[in-house]
Amino acid sequence: MKDFLARTADELDWYYGPEQLIFMGLLLLWLWLIWPSDEFKALLTDKAKQTQILLASVALNALWLLNANVTQGIHVHFLGIVTLMLMYGWRMASVISILPVLFFTTFVIKSPFDFAIYGLLGINLPLFLCFMVYSQIFKYLPHHLFVYIFGGAFINAFLSILFHILLWAAWLWLSTDYDWAFLRDNYLLVIPLLGFPEALLNGMAITLLVVYRPQWLYDYSDSTYLK
Repeated sequence: MKDFLARTADELDWYYGPEQLIFMGLLLLWLWLIWPSDEFKALLTDKAKQTQILLASVALNALWLLNANVTQGIHVHFLGIVTLMLMYGWRMASVISILPVLFFTTFVIKSPFDFAIYGLLGINLPLFLCFMVYSQIFKYLPHHLFVYIFGGAFINAFLSILFHILLWAAWLWLSTDYDWAFLRDNYLLVIPLLGFPEALLNGMAITLLVVYRPQWLYDYSDSTYLK
């Protein structure tokens, strides 16, 4: 075990520069602005919910480990953040994702100090954009079960991949030697290939939760969507 940890530590890139420190500050500011105080107060007295969140975090870790490294800095994996958002709300989902982000940047990207960059651009901002889409769906479309599953989960999950890849590609374009043509041909083209399975994965997960565990969903109500 000690040898494994020593080899892992040797493989890690411990470099940090001004951009890592800036994004660390931005991520802390973002979490301070969105911090779900009421949810955390309720969570402190709900041991069942604590266990559920721990299992959700482990499941997210496992999902992200199904990762394909296209080239340095380009990682392709499912996200699962829309299901997390529909289960816990986007604010709590943003906080829950922090531990999987730390694990991913340490053991997959192997650059621990990129934690804040990936956490903000790769996960938290796509989560927020998905919430904005979900809120507009709720506001303008009929409150119907099909709309909740197909719009709030299926389409939104596809958009989560779109937002994630576009934001991370923009960061790579600004911070590395990759030009936009290379990113377009080797990264952006992955959007439809990854987006549809992501949509299917989240759509199926939410369908199962609606049927068997509707109480696990953050704002789902039979009286709202099955009237």
